Amino acid sequence: MPPSRRRPPAPQLNDAARLADQLQAAGFTKRDIARVIARDPSLVSQFYTRGKGAAFVPALTRALQAVQTGGITDIDELTRIAAPLITRRTTHTGARARVRSKAVLITPTGTGTGRVAAQAIASGSARLRPLIAEAARQGLRLAFTVRMAKTGYLLPSGSRTDSAGIRRDVIQRTDHTEERSYGSASTGGFDAADFARRVDAAAGDVTAAVHQWLVETSRIQADAHITHLEIRTWRPR
Repeated sequence: MPPSRRRPPAPQLNDAARLADQLQAAGFTKRDIARVIARDPSLVSQFYTRGKGAAFVPALTRALQAVQTGGITDIDELTRIAAPLITRRTTHTGARARVRSKAVLITPTGTGTGRVAAQAIASGSARLRPLIAEAARQGLRLAFTVRMAKTGYLLPSGSRTDSAGIRRDVIQRTDHTEERSYGSASTGGFDAADFARRVDAAAGDVTAAVHQWLVETSRIQADAHITHLEIRTWRPR
């Protein structure tokens, strides 16, 4: 009989990955963690696959302490707490390294994503308006995810009436809020041009436009308060 092959041992997680695991156990996603350290979500994945993240251990430690001892769950607040412990990379001459940024709002395939939290919500999620306007100009489809207190929703969690055809589970947070998604590529989503008109009718207030749609379709209480909002776009097939 041929000798049995032993599977190689699983790679040991570094400190950044272990901290990320603890934050995920507390209800945060990799995308949330990336926002806390002001980096792309792909970097958080590289904590596990490429052993990166050593420079962010102090910031992640401080954020985790804020969650565990202070009960803080707001991403913007955690970002402010972590920011002083994050240092920019330097070049061999000691100068600050340039951080690459996206040159376009939406990729050639039509994929675009924008997410805002408490502070931006209060000002109407203005940074999402260009994303919606560009999606409308390109004839794209659109979907969105909202987060608010559980008591703000009229339909029960996971109801097909609330978000028909969406396989993504409702995300329940430790602060008694829920994230629910509306529209997807599988269901066709929404016409970005129609949504852009809604935003224009709301004087550019994206939060108000989303809130009005949710009220009109009997999904939330009229006085419900959106705490987080994400917009996603894609090109229809």
